[in-house]
Amino acid sequence: MATEAPWYETIPVPALLRHARTTYGVAMRRALEGAGYDDIPRNGLYVIGGLALGAGDVPLSQLIQELRISKQAAGQLVDTLVTRGYLQRTVDAQDRRKLVVTLTERGAAAAATQAAARERIDEELLGRIGKDATLILRKALAALIGIGHRSEEAA
Repeated sequence: MATEAPWYETIPVPALLRHARTTYGVAMRRALEGAGYDDIPRNGLYVIGGLALGAGDVPLSQLIQELRISKQAAGQLVDTLVTRGYLQRTVDAQDRRKLVVTLTERGAAAAATQAAARERIDEELLGRIGKDATLILRKALAALIGIGHRSEEAA
């Protein structure tokens, strides 16, 4: 009698990644909405979370590159986040041709809410699969990221 493979062994990795990412996104959106931050646009979580995790100010050009969206779309996203009080935009002190985007007090509070939701998912994952499997998952994701970087460099 043949045993069926677990469902996750039959699903392509990109689909698994998409659904896993959705788990985090839904948890973060719910937490933010519950805390009164229900006006963050699409890709806004990435910008706010990325700025919170980064050390200091982040040039607008770096955000555009990491988001993989057009310069115009990135500008509109930043404009929306500035208008809604999550970000402030200033001119780079070393290079006046560049704009620097930083979190406001509201943006930092939203980032903390977002981080707490992410940490709750991380804790549940750790409880389900353990520390060793979680480290293996991180290593596998890092390997995928490395493959992507090498592909981009070759192109």
